[in-house]
Amino acid sequence: MRLLRTSSKTFQSDLADFCRSAAATKEIQDSVAAILADIRHRSDEAVAYYAAKFDGAKLRAREFRMKSSDFETAFKALAPANRKAMEAAHENIVAFNKKTLPADWTGKNKQGAEVGEVFHPIRRVGLYVPGGQVPLVSTVLMTATLAKLAGCPEIAVFTPSDPSGKVAPGLLAALHLVGIDEVYRIGGVQAIGAMAYGTTNVMAVDKVFGPGNAYVCEAKRQVFGTVGVDSLPGPSEVMIVADETARADYVAADLLAQAEHGSGREKVYLVATSQKIIDDVAAEVQAQLKVLTRSEKMQSVLTHGFAAIEVSTLAQIVEIANYVAPEHLELMVKDASVKKLTKEITTAGSILIGENTPTALGDFTAGPSHVLPTGRTGRFFSGLRVTDFMRRTSIVKYGPAAVKKGNEVVAAFAAMEKLDAHGRSVKIRT
Repeated sequence: MRLLRTSSKTFQSDLADFCRSAAATKEIQDSVAAILADIRHRSDEAVAYYAAKFDGAKLRAREFRMKSSDFETAFKALAPANRKAMEAAHENIVAFNKKTLPADWTGKNKQGAEVGEVFHPIRRVGLYVPGGQVPLVSTVLMTATLAKLAGCPEIAVFTPSDPSGKVAPGLLAALHLVGIDEVYRIGGVQAIGAMAYGTTNVMAVDKVFGPGNAYVCEAKRQVFGTVGVDSLPGPSEVMIVADETARADYVAADLLAQAEHGSGREKVYLVATSQKIIDDVAAEVQAQLKVLTRSEKMQSVLTHGFAAIEVSTLAQIVEIANYVAPEHLELMVKDASVKKLTKEITTAGSILIGENTPTALGDFTAGPSHVLPTGRTGRFFSGLRVTDFMRRTSIVKYGPAAVKKGNEVVAAFAAMEKLDAHGRSVKIRT
């Protein structure tokens, strides 16, 4: 791991360098740009080419879309315990996100005009669900459930298949549970390109949602403007704040859980109030690695993406957390510290409080979506909500009396901005 000390004169630059190393390299940017350009030029032919190149899946264009009957079959074949878990998670996600549904409203402004807002679901949305070695079944629930609650008329899901063209049964079962019937076995940058530009066999969407690796995240960044994007949720991150009350084995287990994604670009941070805590956690990490199946991939993440930071004050914790803007922030500290930290840390994607709240609970079942901003984008993005699947339209209606009151204001602004036609368009009504 990399050890950073707040007492060092170079701490700020060292922390910035560590965070910056998660950003997409020029090689990734150029590679993504070339793939997207090829998809715009060659359409389905390019999508099939990259599906074969990167996923080993030799698919013809007419095979991109899966049969919805496969989803029901997968759901029926699901082990009872898995079905029960999936339904329990879905129930919590629905309950939490129903509370965030916006309501239309109307009122009157100071001039007596009617004003208000109305909300509409986005017409067609595309959801990206990572597959491959780690098929994120939970991401189906964490994205598609919200799209359904918003009332989006068209929901298209994209996920990579294996070389035989198959998609993980758990993913298909989750799609059936949520009620999705338009699914394409396309992953990676080619999926984002197909969603953004459309092809002969894939209709373009209006907005793209979902997490992905560094290439998928960069693809979303590059297509923004052609389509909307929810945020830029890339390789996973966790920051764990631990004081003397924290159990080293719990802290280590949670650091390893995020490293388990194993792309090699994940970031795990340990912010500790003493060197002893850092040493104890480091020892636990090495001990637990020996019994975990993906230990080789985790070790790579730990070698390149693990930073331990020793702090001496709560103010330092706040400053570090607000700078990093971690995707997940775990607070394993005494109760007296929690109140200050939760009040003053304002950029975390999700805050998980106490030793019994590992990030995995938020990933799978707590209720909020696990699609959260990474790579310091939590400074200006929030975690996925139902309102992200909706548009807001403002409503304004002036009557004869109200337009007379508004005329004075418009006349003043029209004069200041030298836009006499603007002023005349109101004055003519008075």
